[in-house]
Amino acid sequence: QVQLVESGGGLVQPGGSLRLSCAASGIIFRFNAMNWYRQTPGKERELVATIYSQGSTNYADSVKGRFTISRDNAKNTVYLQMNSLKPEDTAVYYCNCNIGGYRFWGQGTQVTVSS
Repeated sequence: QVQLVESGGGLVQPGGSLRLSCAASGIIFRFNAMNWYRQTPGKERELVATIYSQGSTNYADSVKGRFTISRDNAKNTVYLQMNSLKPEDTAVYYCNCNIGGYRFWGQGTQVTVSS
């Protein structure tokens, strides 16, 4: 049974930082690409960052230079370091992996950027 559990969200002022974590179980973590998505009410879920099994990464243009995705295969955990946060980064952030045609999601963690 695949489980993805996010943590680390919260309220932060503009310009601040947060680090999200996603602990995975039920998968051979080191073989899988992992993604972070975000969603705001009334909008589609947006792909924020991807890290592949060999460690290469991709980012949405809106977060390039501010967010960093990383992984620790020993801990079956993927991280999203978010710096220079802006109010428009406010969203529920979801961890995702896709295996055998199935899309697996965590429960989401709320990030609110506000003064």
